[in-house]
Amino acid sequence: MVNFNGTISKDTTQIDIENRGLKYGDALFETLRVVGNKILFWEDHYFRLMESMRILRMEIPMNFTMEFLEEEVLKTLKTMNLSNARVRCTIYRGNGGLYLPNTNDIAYIITASELSSPFYLLPESTNEVDLYKDFYVNKGLLSTLKTNNKIINVLGSIYAKENGLDNCLLVNEDKNVIEALNGNIFLVKGNTIKTPSIEDGCLKGILRKQLLEILEKAPNYELKEESISPFEIQKADEFFITNVIQGIVPITKYRKKQFESSVARDLLGKLNLKIRLG
Repeated sequence: MVNFNGTISKDTTQIDIENRGLKYGDALFETLRVVGNKILFWEDHYFRLMESMRILRMEIPMNFTMEFLEEEVLKTLKTMNLSNARVRCTIYRGNGGLYLPNTNDIAYIITASELSSPFYLLPESTNEVDLYKDFYVNKGLLSTLKTNNKIINVLGSIYAKENGLDNCLLVNEDKNVIEALNGNIFLVKGNTIKTPSIEDGCLKGILRKQLLEILEKAPNYELKEESISPFEIQKADEFFITNVIQGIVPITKYRKKQFESSVARDLLGKLNLKIRLG
């Protein structure tokens, strides 16, 4: 089932060759986690989407409210008989034009698949990573957005598969590590937890935001938003990835360095508690 601009259908062939998301990557997306028909962190997702649409100079319809879009997501899930789901909401500029669009009006697509678990769980499997250095992520506002321009992530994923890795770390032009292929990164050394700043070019992640809020209230941890060099990683006690679908994913190995996961386990418990109370 696919929701095209409010019409839910089994027909997945409605995207034509003039679609600007397809032709130019002129599109944004939000990946949502829905549990028990509740969109987790929905307000944060919605406002990030609105901010991103404004940055890309898309025309936001008057009816495109938080309540409207939430209803469209839940309507799609009801039709698919899903209450726990991974949802992708793609916003793209209307057809027409070359690089210069004929219109700034938008359209949207909502798709969904079933979640394997309604809870955030700490993976027990190994998770080996290395740097992906063939291409750099440029520091700047566009790198912080979830646009359809994800070719570096695609190439990094192919590189990881070819080299027997579970993930790769992306670097910016200063050769600082900014994120993993599928999420933000956090490094732990003693009671200090570091994550790259938005100015380094990392994604403005929703789970990153939740964890920052948790850490700011945790007296036993010191939070720093600073650049992370590859050399720091091998001196760290722990290293983990965050994204809204998986929650917290510990990295178990980087080159010859093995990592613990006790802080990740502690923070995952705090995250699940925040969701239950929220």
